[in-house]
Amino acid sequence: MHVDGEESRKRKIKLPGTPSDKTSECETSKSLTSDAFLDKESTAVEKTMRPLNRLNIHSAFWILASIAVTYYFDFLKNIKETMQADSWWLSCGTCLLAACLSVAFYCILYLEWYCGIQDYDEQYPALIPITTATFIAAAICFNVALWPVWSFFTPVLLFIQFMGVVMLVSLLG
Repeated sequence: MHVDGEESRKRKIKLPGTPSDKTSECETSKSLTSDAFLDKESTAVEKTMRPLNRLNIHSAFWILASIAVTYYFDFLKNIKETMQADSWWLSCGTCLLAACLSVAFYCILYLEWYCGIQDYDEQYPALIPITTATFIAAAICFNVALWPVWSFFTPVLLFIQFMGVVMLVSLLG
């Protein structure tokens, strides 16, 4: 009985383009299985998909906001003055940021590009938490070092600068 039910199901499926097919295209599309319909739909979606533009409104906003913060808050001048004051927090933050960027470049340049390891986070699971922890520690150090300059605006300004740099780097690659 199971075989009869399967045979009757197969008879109901009418594939377009067969010589004995006298039905309209609408009827045949209704009689196709869901797998065939999904295959048609996925190929149609793949044909209409375009690569995303690298520069969009979101990226442009963060880059322009970062430029505005750099200009209107004299960001570079204040960083230079803080460096001349021998700020231990700024030096520590700079070292931690260098360590974070070193791990990131190791992952991207060496592991992914040179060695061809696409999923380095599975082979080296400790790299991403280490990078995240060093970046958070660097952000805390930068906030403490620059707090006397901008007070409560310091975390906001540093976040805007961070997002601007991230969006600028995303335009390059």
